[in-house]
Amino acid sequence: MKTRVAWLDSKHSFSFGEHYDPDNTHHGLLLVNNEDIVSPGQGFDTHPHRDMEIVTWVLSGSLVHQDSLGHSGVVYPGLAQRMSAGTGILHSEKNDSWRLAADRGGTGEHTEPVHFVQMWVVPDEPGLTPGYQQLEIDEELAGGGLVTVASGLPRYRDRTAIAIASSHSALHAARMAVPGRARSVELPEAPYLHLFVARGEVEMEGVGTLYEGDAVRLTRSGGQRIVANLPSEVLVWEMHARLGGQ
Repeated sequence: MKTRVAWLDSKHSFSFGEHYDPDNTHHGLLLVNNEDIVSPGQGFDTHPHRDMEIVTWVLSGSLVHQDSLGHSGVVYPGLAQRMSAGTGILHSEKNDSWRLAADRGGTGEHTEPVHFVQMWVVPDEPGLTPGYQQLEIDEELAGGGLVTVASGLPRYRDRTAIAIASSHSALHAARMAVPGRARSVELPEAPYLHLFVARGEVEMEGVGTLYEGDAVRLTRSGGQRIVANLPSEVLVWEMHARLGGQ
């Protein structure tokens, strides 16, 4: 499913907005996996969310976040970012390429699109206090293995970059086949897994070749090896419950 307007090219793994398919609403606790490309100088104006854990992962360019609770930040590749909508929050997301242009000695004009993946998972309970968190993890990604980006799972408490209020979910990321980094990772075992190839091309054991933008949903699985054929970036949701119960 796709949404394409003058300033936005968006691909949806699940039902989103006007694209509704009753047979494709979620996997495990993951409700949204949107791959967005936003044109220079454009973005999402202020809009509301509630009762959702929202994780944003930038692949290229930069995205500026501002919300009604006074949180603000610039999200760029290698920065983990989470917004807990809870009882309700308003926020905007804009292409921040002017900042990059200015940093490089340019005029400060909007010059680059921003390419990112936004993912929503269900929190443990409704009505939580809204919140925001971001953390630089580029150094941790340098090894090429799976890095735990966001998690509520107790097993990852000591190695999680940012916390989410979903005690059955964890998001992992890996950059593979970059010079000096590992070419393969092994998927964790879980009742529900969602693998998204954000960049590059990989081979998945038992499945075959996956290309940029491909996603795989697995149940009662794990242990499969993912091997990168070229520089690649993958996002893996590990989930131990599903919407509506275990």
